Amino acid sequence: MKQVILAAHFPGVNNTTVWSDPASGSQIAFESFERFARTAERGRFDFFFLAEGLRLREQGGRIHDLDVVGRPDALTVLAGLAAVTTHLGLTGTVNATFNEPYELARKLASLDHLSGGRAGWNVVTSSDAFTGENFRRGGYLDRADRYTRAAEVLQTARELWETWPADEVVADPAGGVFVRHGDPGGFVHKGRHVDIEGHFTVPRSPQGRPLIIQAGDSGPGREFAAKDADAIFSRHGTLEAGKAFYADVKGRMAKYGRRPDELKILPASTFVLGDTEDDAREKAHHIRRQQVSPQTAILLLEQLWNKDLSDHDPEGPLPAFDPVLDDDSIIKGRTRMYDDPVATARQWRALAEEKGLGIRDLVIEVTGRQTFIGTPATIAATLNEFVQNDAADGFILVPHIVPGGLDEFVDRVVPLLQERGVLRADYTTTTLRGHLGLQHE
Repeated sequence: MKQVILAAHFPGVNNTTVWSDPASGSQIAFESFERFARTAERGRFDFFFLAEGLRLREQGGRIHDLDVVGRPDALTVLAGLAAVTTHLGLTGTVNATFNEPYELARKLASLDHLSGGRAGWNVVTSSDAFTGENFRRGGYLDRADRYTRAAEVLQTARELWETWPADEVVADPAGGVFVRHGDPGGFVHKGRHVDIEGHFTVPRSPQGRPLIIQAGDSGPGREFAAKDADAIFSRHGTLEAGKAFYADVKGRMAKYGRRPDELKILPASTFVLGDTEDDAREKAHHIRRQQVSPQTAILLLEQLWNKDLSDHDPEGPLPAFDPVLDDDSIIKGRTRMYDDPVATARQWRALAEEKGLGIRDLVIEVTGRQTFIGTPATIAATLNEFVQNDAADGFILVPHIVPGGLDEFVDRVVPLLQERGVLRADYTTTTLRGHLGLQHE
């Protein structure tokens, strides 16, 4: 029976986090990150996942209301968490567009050493000039080049990590042992996006190299994951969609000389627990209305219409006119979510008319991301069903409250997974690659 991989995602302020709830704590204080990570480790989770944004989004020329608290640097937070956890993997998003491979490789290898082999890198890309304005190179990268640069940056980082041979355990004449690092080789990489040479400064880590995670769902993103990733952060929340994605991505791996079990597919998943199914559904409804306030409903509608809609009633009808098709997006720092805004708007109008929904209720309906809703027994059974039927290898859980939103899952669902024998009762390995059943490199 396959084991269920579990990761805990500290989501930050966005339209899934209920930051206005009295139970919600700080999004930037280290105590929040520490409590969340300790809870995940108590639940014997595989890893902690921390997202990162390089610029606060803007909408209509103002800082987006859901982003105002910002976010500390991901690798700095993870380094702090290495000191207060012992087994939990520590993974973070680091952008391959606006960072250079030598610096990335050095920081990630350092984190891997500090944590005893528990580091992971979620490789993301960015092509927008808005984010690039924070960096020396600005918006220099064409959108079509984002995956080619990411692939080369990752390839270069691996070349740097591999310049150091594996550590050698040497017997001491006095009866003890010590670890001897081999001498590093030099590196030379001359490519389209990277042209560097020298010697890398950090010896090979206990797991060989950090875990590589990728989050793209496009064709190039799936190909990138099949070739280079150890795990992929997917968005497919139904059994059938998950099985199709699983088969597609793993089916691409053979041409790169890789086995299907060398890539773990981990959908981002929310959960709402109740004492009964009706109780869980009632809680889920309440949470969605917390997540989509009247103000948030208008903000999210504006992202499709690409127009200021502040004069519209959140409880009233959708705009009668079509979205504005303009390259100048009303929201900066986030890619457009809809390939065909006009067609999407027509679908939304039809749904609103069919169900008698105003703007807020319609937005709640079409933007919902509540994946698993039910009793602890129902959710444990469903998670296991996904994994045993090859719709996922595990899940990256995204609670709607931080830092305490994971506690109920650990207290009520984890024991049921352990009873089924699909989640460890205790850690048996010390590295992140070991937790996931991947070879050290």
